[in-house]
Amino acid sequence: MTLGCARNEVDSEELAARLEAAGWTLSGSDDASVVLVNTCGFIEAAKQESVSELLDAAGSGAKVVAAGCMAERYGSVLAAELPEAQVLSFDDYGDIGARLDAVLAGERRPAHEPRDRRRLLPIAPADRSAGTGSHPPGHGAERAAFTAAGISDLPPGLAPVSGPRTLRRRLSGGPVAPLKIASGCDRRCSFCAIPAFRGAFLSRPPEDLVTEAGWLAGHGVRELVLVSENSTSYGKDLGNPRLLDEVLPALAAVPGIDRIRVSYLQPAEVRPALIEVMASTPGVAPYFDLSFQHASGRVLRAMRRFGDRERFGALLAQVRQACPEAGVRSNFIVGFPGETADDVDELQRFLSEARLDAIGVFGYSDEDGTEAATLPGQLDPAEIARRVDELAGLADELMAQRSADRVGEVVEVLLEEDLGDGTYLGRAAHQAPEVDGTTTVRGVAGAAIGGIIPARVTEGDGVDLVADWLAVPTAAAGRG
Repeated sequence: MTLGCARNEVDSEELAARLEAAGWTLSGSDDASVVLVNTCGFIEAAKQESVSELLDAAGSGAKVVAAGCMAERYGSVLAAELPEAQVLSFDDYGDIGARLDAVLAGERRPAHEPRDRRRLLPIAPADRSAGTGSHPPGHGAERAAFTAAGISDLPPGLAPVSGPRTLRRRLSGGPVAPLKIASGCDRRCSFCAIPAFRGAFLSRPPEDLVTEAGWLAGHGVRELVLVSENSTSYGKDLGNPRLLDEVLPALAAVPGIDRIRVSYLQPAEVRPALIEVMASTPGVAPYFDLSFQHASGRVLRAMRRFGDRERFGALLAQVRQACPEAGVRSNFIVGFPGETADDVDELQRFLSEARLDAIGVFGYSDEDGTEAATLPGQLDPAEIARRVDELAGLADELMAQRSADRVGEVVEVLLEEDLGDGTYLGRAAHQAPEVDGTTTVRGVAGAAIGGIIPARVTEGDGVDLVADWLAVPTAAAGRG
């Protein structure tokens, strides 16, 4: 069972592949002898959901294993409070088959003690490698490790392994899949605990990404969503901070892959050259998932982040100069310690000016071990909730306006569901899976799931669009 983000989805597929290679049989039914829950530990609501799923799994009578971010973050503390589950660390992933063998045999291994995983890799990015004794999820293992374990042939459906590639077994079908390009984060945002339990930033080599992209294409994937904690840092530990500029065209050239989408862009690291590559490379969606978090310079400095309303506006102007139809989404934290009414007004002004396609608004909450939890000026939860409601209402209006702006535009839609009678549900280039809305295309003939077709937008419905198929593409058709 997978909870949380797309990065966790990739990790679960690594675990599934390792388990199958170790002789385990994966089951989607209720007769499983062991249930492995890949938990999320990002915010309080996610942690509560993880605990609930673990307890539900224990109620089935199966052995229960907690892996993932919450398990890594709390380790022995979680094990003591939740004796129903065996708690594993990221460092157990490399030998997950043996770990579950022991669980099935009734053995209870002491859970790991929580630690700051940033200290497991050298401070200097150029000194880092995957062979440090820690296991960054999504970075796989050497084929030699399988030979040593007596595994000569990988079962069908597993990604090839030569070098530090991810073992992978798809757990869901469909034409879209995440591709992890890096793990960890070197930034020190005052509200975020992720670097402490995910570790320092570590890129995957480009050749591994291209090979895995080809494997995914062979399993029916047509759109790749590149995921990491901070995609704009890709390559800095490999000696090339502009490596993302180079790997995007390489991935777009993989046969069978029709669209590449990049997520988790840090505004402070978005360079003009990267904007140009994302805006002009065929097969790369002109989609900018920019992590603004706020628009008040004062609040952003307290968050230990870059920018303000004017700088962010200038960045958006660069994006739209390079590609007027580009899609832009961002998330914002409301109610950060010390946030004033003037700060909220500044954020509202930015949102009104920015013309974002998708806006996420979240209320601030303290996270264990973060600097923000110790800051003065903590706001009352009721006031935070009020501000969230106010900003979310504005966001809904603005997203609906942005959808209306796209009426008449020609978009390239990836078809994901056949609704019958020539109507399909899909996503345009500015719509990421699950978070940015969908496009309903009418009058389609001779198309198939996974195909990308041109359509003209006829109406907007919130973040969603309705469009009519263009049997003969026009010169005005956008990319995607």
